Amino acid sequence: MTPGSTTTGLVRGGFGTASTLTYANAQALSDKVDCPDIVGVAPQVDRSETVDAGTETWTTDVYGSTAAYLSVRDRSIALGSFFTPQEVADDDNVAVLGETTAQELGLFSPVGQTIDIADVPFTVIGVFASEGSSGSTNDDDLVVVPITTAQEVLIGSSTVSTIYLEAASSSAMGAADEEATDELLSLHNINDPADADFTITSQSSILSTETSANNTLTILLGGIAAISLIVGGIGVMNIMLVSVTERIREIGLRKALGATPAVIRRQFLVEASALGLAGGLLGAALGVTGAVVLPDFISNKITISPPATVGAIVVAMAIGVIFGVYPASRAARLAPIEALRSD
Repeated sequence: MTPGSTTTGLVRGGFGTASTLTYANAQALSDKVDCPDIVGVAPQVDRSETVDAGTETWTTDVYGSTAAYLSVRDRSIALGSFFTPQEVADDDNVAVLGETTAQELGLFSPVGQTIDIADVPFTVIGVFASEGSSGSTNDDDLVVVPITTAQEVLIGSSTVSTIYLEAASSSAMGAADEEATDELLSLHNINDPADADFTITSQSSILSTETSANNTLTILLGGIAAISLIVGGIGVMNIMLVSVTERIREIGLRKALGATPAVIRRQFLVEASALGLAGGLLGAALGVTGAVVLPDFISNKITISPPATVGAIVVAMAIGVIFGVYPASRAARLAPIEALRSD
């Protein structure tokens, strides 16, 4: 759930640009009487801040939320613990770090250490279990603090940027949506739902949009890969054709000594597959090198898949064999007499 949009003159901002949702709204949505199908509510504020730990400095996303953040956002703790409802109520300066953030700050035993967020000291009480990257977002590069502390120290406002809701079950999502809508319309004194100053987006619609985008990207990258393979295959074929032309006398001599067309064909297919193997190994080496080096320059981790690496090498060999069939067949069809007479 996000706030609505602002309008300045004739310019209308995007959804989420208004400040219409508050921590009080989130607390109201936690009422089991008015919203029985909502089992978890996690309001969130966020901003990019500079975090200091000793001599190390790192800029990351700092989120303020409640103790329900773990269950609603489906996160888990690898080290230490998450903050409690009492720590949220007491505005305690405690923080939970993502794995990447802890590493960038040089905190190899972070629990109990002190970090400064916007020059305000916080005690690290836990580290999230690694979630990896999602698109261009590194889910391990973050800091989460109590929302009350974030609003008082970092934001200076009672508004929230997002309210995450957890329905009792997948079948109760529709009911939870209606309950949240009715509750907020009542709190904001809005009679017409069309005038709502907030937007509720379900996880299923977000997943559907991301799946569609990923499928489009997969098709695009697949097309580029296919074109690259065809171009590479044509290159292998041209090299093999040149090799056949330059080795006509060798082919004729081997045939005169008893080599069959099948033997000649197999010889050139082996050479074509060797070219494909060499290209596959070189490409895999470059890919692995990039996967190792690039994370030092970007915030996302890159995972190396051994099966995919081996598969790429096998495909490269297959391309060499497929596009080497025509040159090999041409060499196998050469007549010994004509080949020996060639200059």
